[in-house]
Amino acid sequence: MSTLVNAASRDALAAVELQLLQATDGAGAAEITGLADELFGVAALLGRESTLRRALADASTDPRSREDLARGLLADKLGARALPVVVEAVRARWSSAKDLIGGLERMARTALLVQAERAGRLDAVEDELFRLGRIIGGQVDLERLLSDPTTGAEGKSAVVDQLVGGKVEQVTQSLVRQLVAHPHGRVSEGLEELAELSAKRRERSVAHVRSAMPLSDEQQQRLSNTLQRIYSRPIAIHLEVDPEVGGGLLIRIGDEIIDGTTAGRLQSLRRDLAD
Repeated sequence: MSTLVNAASRDALAAVELQLLQATDGAGAAEITGLADELFGVAALLGRESTLRRALADASTDPRSREDLARGLLADKLGARALPVVVEAVRARWSSAKDLIGGLERMARTALLVQAERAGRLDAVEDELFRLGRIIGGQVDLERLLSDPTTGAEGKSAVVDQLVGGKVEQVTQSLVRQLVAHPHGRVSEGLEELAELSAKRRERSVAHVRSAMPLSDEQQQRLSNTLQRIYSRPIAIHLEVDPEVGGGLLIRIGDEIIDGTTAGRLQSLRRDLAD
């Protein structure tokens, strides 16, 4: 997955997301799944067709001309919910053609998360994405296979189905299948970004917590409440058990590190002694 950091692309993404939310209004699960599939399909088409990609992302041309081109090519291929989202995307001003593709992929994933949210399953999807990221990241050969853009998407999807089929939410499986079909870097990192995107849908931050021992649900809730008081916003806990941290907890929230581990204190002591 790619991160849209340019201001123009962020503004474009916000405009397209508003259109997406309108497109999902009143839609059933099957309709939202279809919408996501069509957006993924358009992103894949632009990834293959460089001339079309450049034409639809050319900010120097009139937005109406880009809209007309998109409608002429896609109106009879997209449903009534997907077409307005694609039109809004090509009318927007992106910093690059790559960001246009990334924006469409982001909207497809967001649509699936909206589906999970409305079904009351967003928490489960978030947790599954995080855990799968850890599992795949811990298996070098599996990570290499799923992250290889030259490996056929159909074969990788079959591996995903074998790994998680019937064991996770359908939205989770769909998101993972799409991610491995069109990877942008390591799949484990893409899954972590998806978990964070899930958390943001509930307007929460994500605290990545490493602990030498498992934490009970009550302990995790107390930790979440404490961090919420510190940061004045809801905090989702993603826990990783790692015996190497020693006692205490190592907490990362964005770029900030809270190191309360034995290992961390020992390192700090060694630095102090070396000064």
